Amino acid sequence: MPFFLPLLFLTIVSSAAACDRCLHQAKAAFYQVESDGELRGACGYGNLTSELSNGHFSAITATLYGHGAGCGACFQVRCKNEALCNKEGTKIVVTDGNESSQTDLVISKKAFSEMALSGKEELLIIEGVVDVEFKRVPCEYKNKNLMVRVEEMSKPPTYLAMKLLYQGGQTEIVGIDIAKVGESNWGMMARNYGAVWDTKRPVSEGPLQLRFVVTSGFDGKWIWSKYVFPADWRPGQVYDTGVQIDDVAKENCPDDQCADKHWAGEGA
Repeated sequence: MPFFLPLLFLTIVSSAAACDRCLHQAKAAFYQVESDGELRGACGYGNLTSELSNGHFSAITATLYGHGAGCGACFQVRCKNEALCNKEGTKIVVTDGNESSQTDLVISKKAFSEMALSGKEELLIIEGVVDVEFKRVPCEYKNKNLMVRVEEMSKPPTYLAMKLLYQGGQTEIVGIDIAKVGESNWGMMARNYGAVWDTKRPVSEGPLQLRFVVTSGFDGKWIWSKYVFPADWRPGQVYDTGVQIDDVAKENCPDDQCADKHWAGEGA
């Protein structure tokens, strides 16, 4: 893979003011049927959704969903009705894309209730749709590395589809390469859908390594996982990459939309 990505990131970020996180104004609702958010999200987490998000799953506007690039991202969300809502809000994890024209966010009922002042949770639920502001924040998974799950559509040993789990930091994974352990004949993977990536040419038999391109700071960086899959990798199995991501990528937004400066009431 050509090494031009960091320069590309730098060019994009330098075109506007860079800030750790942008402040978004939106409307939010909650899932009327929790299983819609838990099992049917476009990111493909399925029955792992609640575990990954601690029950704070969310569908997000198409722009931030980014055809799946936003899967697993974490946001701090708070509602703006001071009579009902606290200043801290709640932390959510993106597990789905939201195509509604009425709201920008649809979040779990648990997360929605946590935006309320103590004792006013039911009153907030009755509101149904509320004005909110939200910002990107780092994801933190204590004692967990970035994991990959081999999807059932994989065909060992030549075709691999995998799902990314427990991605930390405030970044996006924008590229993945795969090769046999000890070799440098890297092949590109591509996003199939949501959090699922797959190979585009037959992979080598034997143990496999991965390298990731992630957004970081003003540009991008490589993260190399030297041994991920054993030679007998199988669909349905989850494998530890041995690495975790804790980088923070800068975002592009006008000065008056930078959450570092305009998220009042607590530290940004």
